[in-house]
Amino acid sequence: MRLQSRSALTALLLAISLAFPAAASAAPRKAHTVYLGAAKKVPYSKAGDPSGAAPGEDSLRIRALLVDGVVKEWTTGDVHEITDRSFAVRRAMRINDALPGDNPTPAGYWVWQRGPWLLVDRATGRVSALHLPDYNPGVSQVSWFRDYAAYCGLTPSGKSLYAVVAQVAVRKPVLARKLAAFDAANQAAPACAAPDWQRDPLRIAFHPAGMNAISYDIVPGSAALVEDSGDAAAAEAGK
Repeated sequence: MRLQSRSALTALLLAISLAFPAAASAAPRKAHTVYLGAAKKVPYSKAGDPSGAAPGEDSLRIRALLVDGVVKEWTTGDVHEITDRSFAVRRAMRINDALPGDNPTPAGYWVWQRGPWLLVDRATGRVSALHLPDYNPGVSQVSWFRDYAAYCGLTPSGKSLYAVVAQVAVRKPVLARKLAAFDAANQAAPACAAPDWQRDPLRIAFHPAGMNAISYDIVPGSAALVEDSGDAAAAEAGK
């Protein structure tokens, strides 16, 4: 009788596992902790930074980007919340500024500079670089709205200044219009102030140095950023 009960129980458990295979095999999703640390100042100068410091700027405020308690990147400036789980923040880079003939020093020749923008997903803990078309750290001051980034871009030749509106996760810019010729040797600083957004109608105004403001209407579209559910990342981690 006891053997029959065990056989019946085994058959019941097998039937449940076959009826609900996902529930039987699914691993619990790992929760990630993503946050920015306390701000601190680091030395920063026009001479040591190819991105270009503002007039009178001699220090840069940076914060560590931590994922699960581990420093992934250093960041600077304000955070832009794109969705309720993804945000963009600018990277702060520490660059070796030593020339081949420089004598080594205990402190080295490291300098801090502003770098490209990062996309951070709080749910998966993923940090990735944002590839903004014609973005130049020394010229482009990004103004965010939703998942749109507006800025003055510089062509690879370095000879033309463009009005650019890029959408996160879209390769081709929403807007790319030439503003003026660019001459780095004789260019006023900054070459272009941060653009201004208007909501209704959706419009962006650019402010290149020495020129009147130039506005463009933007046809609004759906957000193109696709956020992973986190299940795929959890499955990979469990392998």
